[in-house]
Amino acid sequence: MSNEGKIEAILFAAGGPVKLKTLSEVVGLSQEEIVDVANKLKEYYDRENRGLDIIFFEDKVQMCTNDNYGEIVRQALGLEIKQGLSQAALEVLAIIAYNQPITRAEIERIRGVKSDKAINTLLEYNLIKESGRALSPGRPILYTTTEDFLKYFGIKSLKELPQIEITP
Repeated sequence: MSNEGKIEAILFAAGGPVKLKTLSEVVGLSQEEIVDVANKLKEYYDRENRGLDIIFFEDKVQMCTNDNYGEIVRQALGLEIKQGLSQAALEVLAIIAYNQPITRAEIERIRGVKSDKAINTLLEYNLIKESGRALSPGRPILYTTTEDFLKYFGIKSLKELPQIEITP
């Protein structure tokens, strides 16, 4: 069995992101070698115009559908196309991304308006998640971004978010 075949089989069967550390332990390669092999798979899929793609984010790698085949997959599987995010949802998402973990009250203080609907939309799209409770009175829910957030914006880690300047 080739290392490429092992990694490809694991990623296919996982159906979601797999930690580089896990692949390293199972396949017997360093994490850097795992990334190299996964990149070779990605290059092969791209070069041959295959229906699959390999994406990386944080310390994980995932096999997914090539964007070019998205429409045919949606048709075949009867999947709905989710509409884009509203301006309010994008504002809330940016606030969470740059200030996580953050409570609903803190989000609303920054925006100056209620944000319930936007937060619920982001939860529905799995772009944010509840990640615990603050130690402040009432123990409000804390929100953080998810791996789907990284995928949605095509970034591997929160460190890739553009730097912003906050002016008073």
